[in-house]
Amino acid sequence: MNRGTSGESIFHNHTCRRPCPRSVRPGEVGVHLGHGQPAPGQQALDAVAVLRPLRLHLQQVLAELRTWDGRPVPAELQQRLLREQARWAFVARQIKDLENERARRIRTTKDQRVDQVRQLLRLRGIGANSAWLYVMEFFGWRRISNRKQLAALAGLTPTPYQSGDSDHEQGISKAGNRRLRTMAVEIAWCWLHYQPGSALSQWYQKRFAKGSSRQRRIGIVALARKLLVALWRFLQTGEAPAGAETVPWKKGLLTAAAEAPA
Repeated sequence: MNRGTSGESIFHNHTCRRPCPRSVRPGEVGVHLGHGQPAPGQQALDAVAVLRPLRLHLQQVLAELRTWDGRPVPAELQQRLLREQARWAFVARQIKDLENERARRIRTTKDQRVDQVRQLLRLRGIGANSAWLYVMEFFGWRRISNRKQLAALAGLTPTPYQSGDSDHEQGISKAGNRRLRTMAVEIAWCWLHYQPGSALSQWYQKRFAKGSSRQRRIGIVALARKLLVALWRFLQTGEAPAGAETVPWKKGLLTAAAEAPA
């Protein structure tokens, strides 16, 4: 805080400096998570005590809120928060519409790729998001010859370093599809939770579960690579991963819809 400047004027300047944020410009609805990033001057929000997430009647709640010194929330800040809420609501509606359209296609469409989505949904722990991503961005159109090619396309292959007496691993290549690689790691964690009796989960528990956090992170990437290969074989041959529990694909779709945030 500059000397000779009151806290009140700084708070007012933070809220009035940008009456129209950059993110309001047309065509910049952007990614859902992008709306949650703080903008310059966002520290002014720290002066407002919001006790719970607000979805409805935000305008009325903002009018009743008071800052730390008992003053009402400035009108410019209220308008900014209302604009942010409107953007979140708009993006949330679009996401819900897309999810409904995807669920309709999974239920009704007769297509080879959608058949693969339904097949993946038979595995407990695989939901609509992961099954759709795996098929539409990977299994549904790529011709994969072997597991090494599969791991390379996902960027999950190891990158050994050898020079003189030095010989160590540098991690995974990260050269493939980033979205699929991220999903593969997430599904590996889900697999441990929903498929504890499977051979892959038992392999992970035996080799990595009792290790350090670094060893567990290395292990989950290895499990993601093995699980990706197992899912590819499942789609090619119909043979589920060893010890995996299967459910009707409609149940898998309903479970994914029930667990989706409102």
